[in-house]
Formats: sequence, structure tokens, C-alpha cells
Amino acid sequence: MSMGQTSRKIFSPEPLREEPHSGGSTRRSFFRRSLRWGGFFLILLFAILFGGFLRFADSVTTLKPPAQPRADAIVVLTGGYQRIDQAVELLREGAGNRLLISGVHPTTTRTQIRKMTQSPADLFSCCVDIGYDAIDTIGNAREAANWIHSRGYKSVLVVTNNYHMPRSLAELKYVDPATEFIPYPVVNSDLKTQNWFTNPNALRTMLYEYCKVLLAGVRNVFGLGRPEGLRSQEQQEAGSSKSG
Repeated sequence: MSMGQTSRKIFSPEPLREEPHSGGSTRRSFFRRSLRWGGFFLILLFAILFGGFLRFADSVTTLKPPAQPRADAIVVLTGGYQRIDQAVELLREGAGNRLLISGVHPTTTRTQIRKMTQSPADLFSCCVDIGYDAIDTIGNAREAANWIHSRGYKSVLVVTNNYHMPRSLAELKYVDPATEFIPYPVVNSDLKTQNWFTNPNALRTMLYEYCKVLLAGVRNVFGLGRPEGLRSQEQQEAGSSKSG
């Protein structure tokens, strides 16, 4: 072999080798990171929601009526006769000057409510108003706010079930932040001393109400998706014709 041939063999460039394509590896790495972060945020979200539920449950189970309730007026949100009985009893005791029973069905008459609560006719004729407009808690708040402002009240006792109280107060304060709302919870059972979380019905009620509280909070913060919560004129007239 000649010197020239040896030199060409030694110094001839080798063919370039193609590096393996790394696009698939990058995508897999990004997918794995996304899964890890997604799982982390899901765990964090669950922890926040669970902690919020425990706080909600504790506030409900420890909620007690004031020892000496007193306000300008009383508002009871319908949903059970026990609530109305308690509100009428507060009116009898002078805890408020006047009572609004909010969210009564149009087919229910004043006489029926009076007989159900075994109240004297003069008490109902002088000091009890029946609200037929509200169809839900938002409607209760609107109906109560209209009644409060029409009479110039500054402080109001709110009577409803203990588990329903946080959402009721939130809706009332949203539509009427100037009025002082004093909670008077009606306790159907002693949730504080009982293991309510082992009772399927009690646990279901608490979880359902907690979800409603969260929805109400988001709705009130962003001001979106708030229904009127009031019966239309046609619904009121239809109900009145049935009761007649």
C-alpha cells in the first residue's frame, strides 16, 4: 500500500451517525409529570374539601340558640312544623315584635298554620305575616329582606334547622348586609353527643347541605347563576285558586 493510499484511509471522514429521536421520550416525561402534579392537586383538593366539611359539621353540631333571644322581629324559614312552632313560641315570649313565616305554599292558609301551632287568633291577626313568594333559600332571603326593609327592622332572629343555618345566614347577609341576623337554630337531635357520622340519613343530610353551602359560596362570590327563588304571579294565582 502506498503512502498516499494510507493517508486517505486514515484521514477520510467517517459517515455521520444519526442521534436517536428524543421527541417520544420528552412527551412521555411530560405526561408522567402531568400525572404526578394532577394527582397532587386532586389529593390537595380532597383534603381542603374534607377539612371544610369537618369544620362545617363542627359549626353545625355546636350551634346553640341564644340564652335570652331578643330582636326587632323574627323570620322563620319553612321546611318543617317544628321550626314554625319554635318561632311562634318566641313571638309569644316577646323575643320579637312581629313574625314572618317565609316560603309557605300557596295552598296553605293562615288558619291552618294557626291551628297547627295552637296559637290564639289575636296573636296571628296582630303580629304574624305569611310569605307565599319564596320557593327556596334564596327566595326566603329575598322575601325576608323585602319584609324587613318595608318595616324598618334593624335586627332579626332567624329560625331554621341547625344544619340549614349556615346557608340561610349566607343568603340573608348577601341580599341584606345592613341587617343584624341572629341565628336561632332548631335542633331536631343532639348531633354533638350522637355519632351522627355513623347514621346514614344524618350523614347524607350533612353532606348534601355542605355541598349546597359550597355552591352558595361560589355563586355569591362570583354573582353568577343566582335564581330569583320566588314564585311567579301565575304560580301564586294557581296556588290560591286551589286553596280556595
